[in-house]
Amino acid sequence: MIRRLTEHDHETCFSFLKQQPAENLFIIGDIEAYGYEKDFQKVWGEFNEKGDLKAVLLKYEENYIPFSTGDFDAKGFANIMLDDDNFGMMSGLKGVTGKIEPFVSGLLKRKRETYYAKCTKLNAIADDVDTSAVIQAGPEDAENLVELLNSIPEFSDSTIRVERKRRGLKDGSSRSYFINEGGKMVSTSSTTAENSLSAMVVGVATLESYKKKGYATQCMVKLCRQLLEDNKELCLFYDNPEAGAIYKRIGFEDIGCWMMYTFEKMEAKVMS
Repeated sequence: MIRRLTEHDHETCFSFLKQQPAENLFIIGDIEAYGYEKDFQKVWGEFNEKGDLKAVLLKYEENYIPFSTGDFDAKGFANIMLDDDNFGMMSGLKGVTGKIEPFVSGLLKRKRETYYAKCTKLNAIADDVDTSAVIQAGPEDAENLVELLNSIPEFSDSTIRVERKRRGLKDGSSRSYFINEGGKMVSTSSTTAENSLSAMVVGVATLESYKKKGYATQCMVKLCRQLLEDNKELCLFYDNPEAGAIYKRIGFEDIGCWMMYTFEKMEAKVMS
């Protein structure tokens, strides 16, 4: 049985989601931030015959994120999406979204697949990494952080803005660490979408002329140590297997692939 969840279901819902905090980073963060009763956010749950929660579907604006650890009513979740005129995106673990995809494929415009990894503890090699030069950023460092990222080709499509970065550093929804050399910020790593159980690692970057000095690894290890000490699981996306190898060396493990789908909206299809 699938039904809308409310605040009365919160304990049941979180007991289910927190079994895999990294995998449910976005669902947990959105529920903690906005709850169950907002116009732009809704949450559904599927229950088995015993009344146990077995799957969750979160809608945030036009995006839907499904999660389950086993079989679930994929067609039922798809029907919820298709009944929403604003439905335009779906994202989630490949093993889950792949079961829904056949029922919504008629509206599919494009999809992207990326590796998804998490860290619950650091490898022994991280113990030997000297992080004494790594500085935790404050709101006053937002402008320099954004300038550093914008100067690196891999982040040329980044939509991060100084005010947004400053706000995240101020309200605790993100953290950043960096290394200065000669008074210049040359390497950094950050988190985003932090919630009470997990955080996403983003913005791992080093200026070209300062690479191969271990700076990115130092920033990553310092960041990971602090988040793990706060009892938060870390997760990240990566496309480049070479970058993945660096993350795995310090303690990240692949947990699957993350899918991002874009769909033609129902109202647009009707008009055409």
